[in-house]
Amino acid sequence: MKKPVTFERNGEKYVEFITEEQIKQRVKELARQLSEDYRDTIPIFIGVLNGAFIFLADLIREMDIDCEVDFVKISSYGSGKVSSGQIKSKKGFDCEVDGRHIVIVEDIADSGRSIKFLEKMFEGTKPASLRFVSLLLKEDNAVVDFKLDYVGFNIPTKFVVGYGLDYDQKDRNLKSIYVIEE
Repeated sequence: MKKPVTFERNGEKYVEFITEEQIKQRVKELARQLSEDYRDTIPIFIGVLNGAFIFLADLIREMDIDCEVDFVKISSYGSGKVSSGQIKSKKGFDCEVDGRHIVIVEDIADSGRSIKFLEKMFEGTKPASLRFVSLLLKEDNAVVDFKLDYVGFNIPTKFVVGYGLDYDQKDRNLKSIYVIEE
């Protein structure tokens, strides 16, 4: 097995956790499943900014069905490594969702609070379906019950960056996902 890539930045050690190749393969698998599940429809994929933009872009490029894209922006981290637990909406969806199949695209789900917050954003609307896909799931961190319909990788409770995930708005451009060791 190949030794993980490591490097240091600002006195912290980054250790490759999920490789670029593993991500690409899993994104293709998810896109294949979503394409099959939404065959003969035109779903709207709503990416959760900022973290999910890279995942969403790669996901829809691998799909073989028509789809639309929109974005919402929520925040719970600020500039730290631990969620504040308080979710704030910074941008709502712009598309017409009534009667449409909606797929919310997240970068990472851990406590479940953001998923619940996003579900509430759709209260009062009538989508044909509302499903959630997340690249990463930290299921041991759940503090509320929530359901994801599609998951890229289940991961342990570690702070991860790269492939859209940030640390104080940096590191999103890393092609692999890294753990920052304490």
